[in-house]
Amino acid sequence: MSGTDNEGIRLNKYIASSGLCSRREADSLIEKGKVTLNGVVAVQGTKVNEGDIVEVSGRKIRPDDDMIYIAFNKPLGVTCTTDKRDPSNIIDYIGFDERIFPVGRLDKNSSGLILLTNDGSIVNKLLRAENGHEKEYLVTVNRPYDKEFIKSMESGVPVLGQLTLPCKLKPSGDKTFKIILHQGLNRQIRRMCEFLGYKVTRLKRIRFMNIMLGDLETGKWRYLTSDEKKELLKDI
Repeated sequence: MSGTDNEGIRLNKYIASSGLCSRREADSLIEKGKVTLNGVVAVQGTKVNEGDIVEVSGRKIRPDDDMIYIAFNKPLGVTCTTDKRDPSNIIDYIGFDERIFPVGRLDKNSSGLILLTNDGSIVNKLLRAENGHEKEYLVTVNRPYDKEFIKSMESGVPVLGQLTLPCKLKPSGDKTFKIILHQGLNRQIRRMCEFLGYKVTRLKRIRFMNIMLGDLETGKWRYLTSDEKKELLKDI
């Protein structure tokens, strides 16, 4: 464990170094009995040594320098799979030195922002629709849409045997709009548009929760900033 000596590192500092919260907030978590060290409820002043396992509310915590969080601007044609048998898999495309995996997926024919990490503890929390995490997309359809289209999209349409959750649509052209979803059904936006008689010709994710695609070039990736990581982990 980086940054420790023979006497270990104070527990609150160890938790804070994971990016989960501040030292003061870590102290509060310890006082509330939410922190365990090697399966035993920890107390203030506890030291963490090499090989120790720290958990906060059942989630394993590691120093931030052990955790990888990447924002990637996925090009068309790249598949969000770790299966190396697929020649278009996202892992080989990025060529990162350590084992990482995508959080969720974007269709092969869609582009834009996708997160990759080695922190398996956050994936399910990020993807569960009931957590209401926002995802924003820029969408182009094959013909001009009208107010009824907007109203129907926002109120919900039948997709895969269920009505989609209410969402927000912001027009940005006669065929182009931004849409904010709180769920991620398979090919959801394409299916919603198809139900209303439209075909999606371009779909690009531009935001995932607090992470913005911004001006990141297609096919390039970047590490999340410390502020982005802190906000992301706080929200889940």
